[in-house]
Amino acid sequence: YNVISPDDICKRYGADTLRMYEMFLGPIDQSKPWNTSGISGVFSFLNKFWNLFHRNEKFCVGDDQPSDEVLKIYHKTVKKVVNGIDKFSFNTCISSLMICVNELKSQNCNSKKILEPLLILLSPFAPHISEELWELMGNKKSISDEPYPEHDEKYLEERSFDYPISFNGKRRFNKKLDLDLDEKTIREQILSDKKTEKYLNNNSIKKIIIIKNKIINIVF
Repeated sequence: YNVISPDDICKRYGADTLRMYEMFLGPIDQSKPWNTSGISGVFSFLNKFWNLFHRNEKFCVGDDQPSDEVLKIYHKTVKKVVNGIDKFSFNTCISSLMICVNELKSQNCNSKKILEPLLILLSPFAPHISEELWELMGNKKSISDEPYPEHDEKYLEERSFDYPISFNGKRRFNKKLDLDLDEKTIREQILSDKKTEKYLNNNSIKKIIIIKNKIINIVF
């Protein structure tokens, strides 16, 4: 009396949820504890994924150009998922997809240029919901016929660094600055920040120590 029928799980959560949950449990070559309480988390993820394509319960995918941040999120996910598939680490693939959906949701992304290839990325893990959304997007052929996405390394290059700004060796705030800025421009941008004025508290600056891509320390 310790058997759970997969048919019952499919009726309640759908076949995609069961399929993804089994892959999400852990490395495919290791034994894993079965606990149905974790199924709701995968079911919730698929609902979040579905909602990326909908607004007010209506299908809504736009043609807007995705932002640099969204492109970075997408290509980072493609790289992780493809690498995970090559290593049969399906649990890490699904984890990466979950993080991606949360990040795209926070960016309010509904761009077709991102969501369409993202569907293809998800399709080996959740083929039914992927096929359904693929058809809603107006595609006539099966999603299984599409070439799998490849990441573009140029979108993964870091273009800025979040500098910790310290005063007399004590960190007070962070400021994101472009990586290609020279020290003179960095100095100008730091000194023009209102937070710098606040923490200086009318003290005269003795020197500003700038260690590129590491830290900025203002001594007064």
